Amino acid sequence: MNQFDLQGKRAVVTGGARGIARAIAERLFASGAEVMVWDLRTPEPPTTAFHSLIVDVADEAQVNVAAAETLKKLGGIDILINGAGVTGPTGPTETYGFQQWRRVVAINLDSVFLVSKAFIPSMKAAKYGRIISIASVAGKEGNPGMTAYTAAKAGVIAMTKAMGRELANTGILVNCVTPALVQTELLKEMSPEAIELSRGKIPLGRFGTVEEVAAMVAWMASSECGFTTGSAFDLSGGRSSF
Repeated sequence: MNQFDLQGKRAVVTGGARGIARAIAERLFASGAEVMVWDLRTPEPPTTAFHSLIVDVADEAQVNVAAAETLKKLGGIDILINGAGVTGPTGPTETYGFQQWRRVVAINLDSVFLVSKAFIPSMKAAKYGRIISIASVAGKEGNPGMTAYTAAKAGVIAMTKAMGRELANTGILVNCVTPALVQTELLKEMSPEAIELSRGKIPLGRFGTVEEVAAMVAWMASSECGFTTGSAFDLSGGRSSF
């Protein structure tokens, strides 16, 4: 494993109890960062490697309370990973329930806005920050039957570009990654047909791994990534052409 120097850095990872975000939390900790995981669930399996808070990241009041508690606990935040997400159900747009739409958009998109907003002031004061969001190749190309998820992830990419330019002179860099399907429990929310359709679009012929996502994010979170902001880093096994 390549080592990135995150000694002395403090990180928040939303959705870090499981899946991609859990792998990222572990990788940041292994690189020397002090890590606070926000999730609706406690990390499984339990670990003493990082701190954790139970937070609904789509709820503004909970986010603001958790941000204040986190800043008090860690003394500041250098790295924010917006990793909370759900795929939601798959199906035709005309039969997709509005409450299902709202849940998917709230967790995947609203949370990025709320959590980023909560930590930008302290990062500005420190004149340093890394905000990294987990988007998706679906936000670039569109996945049929996944209108809400696709729209939310496209929103994350667009928000990344806007915030990256807005904060460019503050010392805060804002980027995102756009994975193709990664083998996690979120696949349980998708139909087998949707899973195979997505797999068939990947030239490398396989899903990505959480470790591959975590490796890219660890570099993006480091000071070695110092001249890129407002960008979407591809992690699609060759599926994406831009």
